[in-house]
Amino acid sequence: MSKSTAPSGAFGSLRFRKGRDRVVEACLLAAGLVAVFTTLAIVGVLLYESSTFFRHVSIVDFLTDTMWTPLFSEPRFGIMPLVAGTLVTTMVAILVAIPLGTTIAIYLSEFAPHKVRESVKPILELLGAVPTVVYGYFALLVVTPFLQRFIPGLPGFNMLSAGLVIGLMIVPYVSSVSEDAMRAVPNYMREGSYAMGATRLQTAMRVVVPGALSGIAAAYILGLSRAVGETMVVAVAAGMQPNLTFDPREPAATITAFIVQVSLGDLPHGSVGYQSIFAAGLVLMLMTLVFNLIGFVLTRRFREVY
Repeated sequence: MSKSTAPSGAFGSLRFRKGRDRVVEACLLAAGLVAVFTTLAIVGVLLYESSTFFRHVSIVDFLTDTMWTPLFSEPRFGIMPLVAGTLVTTMVAILVAIPLGTTIAIYLSEFAPHKVRESVKPILELLGAVPTVVYGYFALLVVTPFLQRFIPGLPGFNMLSAGLVIGLMIVPYVSSVSEDAMRAVPNYMREGSYAMGATRLQTAMRVVVPGALSGIAAAYILGLSRAVGETMVVAVAAGMQPNLTFDPREPAATITAFIVQVSLGDLPHGSVGYQSIFAAGLVLMLMTLVFNLIGFVLTRRFREVY
């Protein structure tokens, strides 16, 4: 009896494990499909609501007009002022986040002792948990008065302070992902560099950084996408004035700030002005898509396989 029951027991255990694996695979597939369907639903809503908007507003005027005045008696819907504000604040943020985040990543990966790395990295990542509205008031009440000491005539609302704070806000994204990419570079590459007489700095800059370039590029694109989609910092500190200017010292509005403004009830639901938030959201989605496609191309172009 024992000889006959042993194979059947093992067979039952095998069937149980296979059934469990199928359940886990089904749950993972369902989770992935939820993400895909959610993305498709967002795109579908934006396209549907934007089509309603473009029945009343010419897409040519939308893309070429230099004024955005949906609250005026004779409204104009030129998206360029919002695009300009979004690009300026994003570029200021990137000019802060990329050098600072990359430097921090190189230090943590190549120079910091183990205890320092294990202490500093979690602290940096905690910065991402701070509510963005707090960053916004920090930009308005701390950064702007500080900048006004050095830039006479700087308005209380401006894109410069908002961009600087957004840059500080996305430093953890850039530094954390870049540091992970650098740590993934095999040690034999470092050892080979040291054997050739290179210093730690030369090894970091000429061996580790080029070897982790695809991951670093992905970190930059992640930070860029995060800066483009930032809402509360620009809504609080940039002024929400849709001016077509590329001067970061001037107040301006971004696409996300306008969406927040309309969502607060400044325009009646169902009006053309209200429908404009979906057209603006569609433009923002396309901008983010372009940046992510660029990042995908860069990571494929510079990807290293070890």
